[in-house]
Amino acid sequence: MLVNVPRLVTAYYTEVPDPSVAEQRVAFGTSGHRGSSFKKAFNEWHILAISQAICLYREQKKIDGPLFLGMDTHALSEPAQASALEVLAANGVEVMLAEGDEYTPTPAVSHAILTYNRGRETGLADGIVITPSHNPPHDGGFKYNPPNGGPAESAVTAWIEAKANEFLENGLLGLKRVPFEKALRAPTTHRHDYLNAYITDLANVIDMDAIRGAKISMGVDPLGGAGVHYWGPIAERYGLNLTVVNEAVDPTFRFMTVDWDGQIRMDPSSPYAMQRLIGLKDRFEIAFACDTDHDRHGIVTRSSGLLPPNHYLSVAIFYLFQHRPKWRKEAAIGKTVVSSQMIDRVTAKLGRKLYEVPVGFKWFVDGLLDGSLGFGGEESAGASFARLDGTVWTTDKDGIVPALLAAEITARMDRDPGEIYGELTREFGEPVYDRVEAPATPEQKEILEKLSPEQVRSTDLAGEKVQAILTRAPGNGASIGGLKVAAESGWFAARPSGTENIYKIYAESFRGADHLRRILEEAQTIVSDALATSDPKEKS
Repeated sequence: MLVNVPRLVTAYYTEVPDPSVAEQRVAFGTSGHRGSSFKKAFNEWHILAISQAICLYREQKKIDGPLFLGMDTHALSEPAQASALEVLAANGVEVMLAEGDEYTPTPAVSHAILTYNRGRETGLADGIVITPSHNPPHDGGFKYNPPNGGPAESAVTAWIEAKANEFLENGLLGLKRVPFEKALRAPTTHRHDYLNAYITDLANVIDMDAIRGAKISMGVDPLGGAGVHYWGPIAERYGLNLTVVNEAVDPTFRFMTVDWDGQIRMDPSSPYAMQRLIGLKDRFEIAFACDTDHDRHGIVTRSSGLLPPNHYLSVAIFYLFQHRPKWRKEAAIGKTVVSSQMIDRVTAKLGRKLYEVPVGFKWFVDGLLDGSLGFGGEESAGASFARLDGTVWTTDKDGIVPALLAAEITARMDRDPGEIYGELTREFGEPVYDRVEAPATPEQKEILEKLSPEQVRSTDLAGEKVQAILTRAPGNGASIGGLKVAAESGWFAARPSGTENIYKIYAESFRGADHLRRILEEAQTIVSDALATSDPKEKS
């Protein structure tokens, strides 16, 4: 099962993508360009082309401050960072590399960009994070974060993607590049202490005194990811009773238990991937893990084991908005359209505004930046929230602070987040949630992405009157790239996959597993009927 790392890296340098093959072109999804060098989807040519495209984008937008460059522990991250640096140095970009060639979590890059840009109007910084997140070991990934510190919005990634593919089509003609040794010694290449800058600031977003004072025992599994060397210094600096249960870094990730489909995947929200930490739940009062670039969290409680992401998001929101007195009274709660309705109920109880957006953390960036959002979270265990004083912490997902928040909650509430979620269900009802996949042709996926509410004929959902049919998010009016149908005690959302010939159905019921099954069955019928009555030519 284990990836052959020398062969993977060799393929990165020797295989040349064919831009006439769709799978071998540069393609930015919700989290940048991803792929495997074995499939000619993530090779040296891709990274050179994307890096040059980013240089041109910076020129066009007059972004001339430093570029913060970070990478995770995937095997392809190291060669991709070298390729990127060769292009960035040749283009005269001031690059901030991690001191000691340390791995860099996504939130540490976002934090560095925002810290540098605070109070500046010109000479703004931006960043690149080289990571395919929790994807399997044979994958590489490349993300661009503009000066707002968060994931680039679609218009930006579309521009970079188009320009990069032009370079691929023209055999990299016009690309600037210097040898790696020269790039390392370039006067524009600098070192930045991401680790200490981030760790020193943590006391401004988490109540570290409460965690230390309660002396609670914590366990953390970095899952061999970019934050592996952050946890020890966090424990030391703040005097925490924190044990790192696994400090191994291995590009094969041989220490992982396999995920639901037999793949190795560093997903902290998966009970399959989290078997080792779940097995240790009784050793610690609270335990947590993060994925490979540390932008997602997984919380393991004594009372309930691994908390599903929706459960923990609900608890985090419930706690934060009652224990952050300096947050703005009008600061809203951000969630994606496929996150639990428990969040809606908690938000109403707190008397806060709900800001519901399409899937993708990029939709929270502006709100987190200007303080109009206190919290932004998505069903796939990604979240970030404001500092104690209500100002911005990061505008990209941060796995480290929600993990430490679980310890703060346990310390201050004298019970763990699993027990608190139990209390919420007694007040608001107990939802059951699931996500399934159904086959769809590329043509059907295109129709689904462009459906209008009028194309849904159903008036009932699993025995209840349909209350809302949405193709745009209530929070910002942006297209959700699919469909959401809601009734009083249940809902479903259907979205096409960006990479496979399937669509995903997310569903939830407050009336138990049988009701959820009915919603899922009817969802497939509703979507099939809508697809059957649509003509893609009319909608395009």
